[in-house]
This record gives sequence, C-alpha cells and structure tokens, in this order.
Amino acid sequence: MRYLLPLLFLPLCFSLFAQTEVPTEANKICPILLGENLPEGKLQTLEGKSVDILEYTKGKPTILVFYRGGWCPYCNRQLAGLNAVQDSITALGFQVIAISPDKPEKLMESQEKEEVSYSLMSDASMQFSRDLGIAFELDKKTRVKYRMYGINLEKTSGYDHHQLPAPAVIVIDGEGVVQFTYINPNYKVRLNPEVLLAVLHSMQ
Repeated sequence: MRYLLPLLFLPLCFSLFAQTEVPTEANKICPILLGENLPEGKLQTLEGKSVDILEYTKGKPTILVFYRGGWCPYCNRQLAGLNAVQDSITALGFQVIAISPDKPEKLMESQEKEEVSYSLMSDASMQFSRDLGIAFELDKKTRVKYRMYGINLEKTSGYDHHQLPAPAVIVIDGEGVVQFTYINPNYKVRLNPEVLLAVLHSMQ
C-alpha cells in the first residue's frame, strides 16, 4: 500500500516534471508523487565522494529525509529524533539518508554534533532536490534577514543559488518507487518519528 499525508498548502501537481522553474515560495513547489520512480541523481558523502543515489538505494527500502541545513534548529531536532528511532527503522528493513544543501565538511559538523548513526549526504548544488520538485529559492529580503542571523547559505553550500529544499520525508521501496511522502512548506513542522515508524510498520 502507498501512503500520503495531506499537503493542503501545495498546488495540485500532476507530474514530477510539471515544474519548469524553481519557485520563490516553499508552498509553490510541485513535488514527486506517489508511485513515481526516484530520478537519477548524484550526492556527496561526508568525505566528498560522489554517490549515484539509484545505485545506493537499489534493493534497499530507503527513507530520504531532506532538511535545510545544520544551521536550522528545527532540522537538528528532526535529525536527533530520527536517530532515537534508528534501531527500530533498521529492524524494519529500511535505511535512512538525510540530505541537505550543506557541503560535505558542514555535514561532518552536523554528524559530530548530533551523533547520528545514519547517512548524511550533500546536495549542495540542489540539482537532486530540483529534480524531485522540492526546491525553492529564497527571496532577497529573506536572504538579508538570514545574514543578520549569521546564516550564510553561500558559505554552507558553496553555491550562490540561494535554494533550499522544503522539508520532506520520502520513502521508496527497493525498486526506487515512491511509497510515502510527507512534505510540508512550513519548515517548523516536521514528521513525528513515531508517526514515521507507524507508517513503516503498516508497509510490512
């Protein structure tokens, strides 16, 4: 069975490729849909090694968690919550990959800080997030505000695209088919890890 939590603030989307340009608001993204195949994509490990995401997840049911970066307190709480249920997730046969625009060296800082036991990977270019339809570009006013708070997205990613992913949890089966998505344009609201476990149990 496939599952989808309602996304009341997102536009009606009919295809992963319906989005022709990166929106400037998180609530205007057009994300990948249930039943679609995960697109090809390259990510980087903590060590900076390039990874083919389709090869990495082949034959392995996977939970892809997209977060904004190690500078985001809501993201860090989410990472810690996932780490707390990691053993239960593994016992159910799933692997977890948390993905952010942070470049590899920044990911290393997050791993050490949060002591996570699952994989952290970098989508610094945001290409994979764009292909999934979950990327959006921060407007100039927000970028200025972030700078005032000491958040330098160009420094953390190494790129000047000023793009972030809408926080998302995407579960795929061993064949790369999307079975569950939770994507909320409100970055303060994340999927409860206990709810995620309940979803995974129901997929057994």
